[in-house]
Amino acid sequence: MSKFIIEGGHTLHGQIEPQGAKNEALQIISACLLTSDEVRVSNIPEILDVRNLINLLAGMGVKVTRHSKGEYTFKADDIDTDYINGNEFVEKCSALRGSVLVVGPLLARFGSAWFAKPGGDKIGRRKVDTHITGMVNLGAELTYDHDKHAYHLVARNRLKGTYMLLDEASVTGTANIIMAASLAKGDTTIYNAACEPYVQQLCRLLQRMGCVIDGLGSNLITVHGCDSLHGAEHRILPDMIEVGSFIGMAALTRSDLTIKNVSYPNLGIIPDSFRRLGIELNVVGDDIHVPAREHYEIETALDGSILTVADAPWPGLTPDLLSVMLVVATQCRGSVLIHQKMFESRLFFVDRLIDMGAQIMLCDPHRAVVIGLDNRIPLRANKMLSPDIRAGIAMLLAAMSANGTSEIGNISQIDRGYEDIDTRLNSLGAKIYRQ
Repeated sequence: MSKFIIEGGHTLHGQIEPQGAKNEALQIISACLLTSDEVRVSNIPEILDVRNLINLLAGMGVKVTRHSKGEYTFKADDIDTDYINGNEFVEKCSALRGSVLVVGPLLARFGSAWFAKPGGDKIGRRKVDTHITGMVNLGAELTYDHDKHAYHLVARNRLKGTYMLLDEASVTGTANIIMAASLAKGDTTIYNAACEPYVQQLCRLLQRMGCVIDGLGSNLITVHGCDSLHGAEHRILPDMIEVGSFIGMAALTRSDLTIKNVSYPNLGIIPDSFRRLGIELNVVGDDIHVPAREHYEIETALDGSILTVADAPWPGLTPDLLSVMLVVATQCRGSVLIHQKMFESRLFFVDRLIDMGAQIMLCDPHRAVVIGLDNRIPLRANKMLSPDIRAGIAMLLAAMSANGTSEIGNISQIDRGYEDIDTRLNSLGAKIYRQ
């Protein structure tokens, strides 16, 4: 098992640019299955989860051409329908969380899709009910295969547009349903739809492919199904989670850092959430400059009560940044309640931070109170294992600010979401060694 050795205490300086957005890339690449024409996509992050999805599509028969780093063409004109209904394909899907996003396109275009229980982060229960219910609402029949340990969705006839109210504003669930509805007969109206920028980006691609979609940016989306879709080109947005991670990294290491080409209008509440922790952010064009400061003071409410930082569906704060914000708060002045509503196991990594000297009270699986040390007591080096992508990057940032040399194992979890992170951070002055 590979690991990082991190020599902490180094100040960083310079510029860094975020990779393409992982969550958008998984949706966009899956959408290429909706047409037999070429779809050209640029700014694809070449991280483990994305590479695995590309390999999954190649195994189905999709012609994949890599033109340059991050730029690919996909042509799904010769899909092996026997393979996508076989045991090997279902087993591969079960090991890859992003595979859930191929269900909608395969069902809509080929009338059959297997829904294996997906892999991914160990962060607690992750429901797939929204995906399946959406497909059934569109007319698919659902059975469970005990031998394959997977659900089988079959469309005996063409999927049919309908109205549906989602039980939760699931990002991947919304994306899956939109892709299936794009080839359905008639109109599909989705209420309580996720409206993240990456869902909007998926809709823009589908519009360029010939599908009319109303309501972009809202939680009420109407997809006007069409008989077929054609090829198109698409560029993926910068990854907002990387942008937030770099803001947190600059604050923790008290570094002067410029984050380039962040697509600021698509960051939503993220910059202001870090400002509430006392971090100064200067917006210069489409860049964010984080000046070096010795102290960061956490805001309090007007009545003096403790600040609460909680995740919420867009335009609320993404849950993927709460781990980073938690570790940043350990070195701010003041206290904050971190409330992780969506996943019940994502805060368990705080035990490792407590071992490093952080003052954190874990109230329950969803809430933790952080008492900031105001950089008076630096974190201590520690030996850790990364349980998931976001906890992994939070541990890495903590180790970069700590006194001494830390070790993080199971870094394949970090590699799933962050491309060449050690090389990129070392170019800024970090000391991270891969073993």
